[in-house]
Amino acid sequence: MENKKIAIIGVGNMGGAIAAGLLKSGFVTAPHISVSDRKESTLKAMQELGANTFTDNFDAAKDSDVIIVAVKPYHIESVIQDIKKALTPDKILISIVAGVGIDALGEMAGTNIPIFRVMPNTAIALQESLTCISANANTAKHREYVLEMFNKMGKTVEIGEDLMAAATVLSSCGIAFALRYIRAAMQGGIEIGFGAEMAQFITAQTVKGATELLLQSGHHPEREIDKVTTPMGITITGLNEMEHKGFSSSLIQGVMASYNKIDKSK
Repeated sequence: MENKKIAIIGVGNMGGAIAAGLLKSGFVTAPHISVSDRKESTLKAMQELGANTFTDNFDAAKDSDVIIVAVKPYHIESVIQDIKKALTPDKILISIVAGVGIDALGEMAGTNIPIFRVMPNTAIALQESLTCISANANTAKHREYVLEMFNKMGKTVEIGEDLMAAATVLSSCGIAFALRYIRAAMQGGIEIGFGAEMAQFITAQTVKGATELLLQSGHHPEREIDKVTTPMGITITGLNEMEHKGFSSSLIQGVMASYNKIDKSK
């Protein structure tokens, strides 16, 4: 793949994670990454990684082949205005901005601009993201490059844009949902005798093992659950108590509440 120059506009939690993931994966070298942000402390951290840093969005974007916008939704319009002169049909615009559709981005940036809408999660810094990708009609020749970029930082799925809100909840918000389970299980572990650090390690490694069982086998979760729920055993007793207290129901309701929040913000 061609070694393109990449600009990241906004290097907060997600933008910074992408910068770290790109460098750690070896997809691009530090001199080929430019970043812009308003916070000096954020830029200092990027300088330590070797990236070119700017406080002006246009300066970061003007000489770049790929421009990744990772800002809050209420900043997107002003940011696109900042960099619009740097956007041409031979460059790639990638938006990480939640809730802003490709049509809206095209109206801001120009309908002739190749636009990808991408939803990763913060595990991208460790090359373990699940990243959902959709695109406009001008992107065919860039598709392979963008897929390779994000596959270097985890796994990707291409989806219709109508599923992007759902992807945001299941993947991006899903990191927090999974971590909240881990925290709760840790607290239970402490109550039954483990120290906090040991409880965290045991729980996190157990969850990692559970996910690998599904990813490597392709089995439905219940198939793996059945392997450890013996008749009158301790596992089924714990599972039934959790279900009596609304474990699955509350998780499903939480997913739906987050989805409805996105839907109302459109």
